[in-house]
Amino acid sequence: MSEGVQTSPAFTPRVFSGIQPSGDLHLGNYLGALKRFADAQNKGVQSIYCMVDQHAITVWQDPEKLRQATRELAAGFIASGVDPKRSILFNQSQVAEHAQLAWIFNCVARMGWMKRMTQFKDKAGKNAENASLGLFGYPALMAADILIYHATHVPVGEDQKQHIELTRDIAAKFNHDYGVDFFPMTEPVIEGAATRVMSLRDGSKKMSKSDPSDASRINMTDDADTIAGKIRKAKTDAEALPSEAEGLKERPEARNLVNIYAALADMTVAEVLAENGGQQFSAFKPKLSDLAVAKLAPISTEMARLMTQPDEIDAILRHGAAQAREIAAPILARTYDIVGMVR
Repeated sequence: MSEGVQTSPAFTPRVFSGIQPSGDLHLGNYLGALKRFADAQNKGVQSIYCMVDQHAITVWQDPEKLRQATRELAAGFIASGVDPKRSILFNQSQVAEHAQLAWIFNCVARMGWMKRMTQFKDKAGKNAENASLGLFGYPALMAADILIYHATHVPVGEDQKQHIELTRDIAAKFNHDYGVDFFPMTEPVIEGAATRVMSLRDGSKKMSKSDPSDASRINMTDDADTIAGKIRKAKTDAEALPSEAEGLKERPEARNLVNIYAALADMTVAEVLAENGGQQFSAFKPKLSDLAVAKLAPISTEMARLMTQPDEIDAILRHGAAQAREIAAPILARTYDIVGMVR
């Protein structure tokens, strides 16, 4: 370690999370991420939210569609209640420190760690030899996204938990290799009734924009009538709702709709079943439909308004990037000092 480098074992509580701007935001994105991000503002912890456009280009993107998707995602954040005056909101490529720290982490992470990442195997499939180097190495960039802010907590879905474990491994190895206590051991935050929202047509599959059936998901751009229609047609079973959660175990479609209701209403599954146990879906679906329309239709309306004002969105993102760099730049500079780079 170079002389004069100041490190501290105490880390300010800070939340970071990012979403790829891949277009077609849906209910799973809202309940699993955007709603939770907005709720976190009220907890008094500094929150940093990022559109990870550099992750998006690990597979080829049409440039105009990428710009559109980035703005749409920003609109989704804002319309869902993320306040740019209380949270930092920006797109990744505007803060160069992400990529700069990622190179350091490329030199810390081990090939064996990357090869064990299940998401690379899933995305690359049988054609792994033709996958981009970026797709293989993007967990190091994800670690940099988090640690360039010394983020202590990251809200993630279950499918991203492995990447947080890798982030911790990279932080631990960096700290060990250089004899410092510089990067925090970031904690994943997995909570809520609907952290994993399932398809409305098949309760065993995750809700996804890649599903060929539009009826399988509620898009964040759907209007009130469309939302109501999709819930009305959602797959269920013939049994009444149980009074306790145990009764949902072998009923994936029923469990999914109850989870969605609980998440939208800020209730526990037990509370939903206490109110609705014994009801048929012919009675429960209209209640869920009314709740979903009340919560989601204003979001789709505000997203549509924002998308007619791209300059407004771009100004918010530029301001957020400037705020983000105020935190990131000193951390990168200290990292360079620790590594031994002349600046």
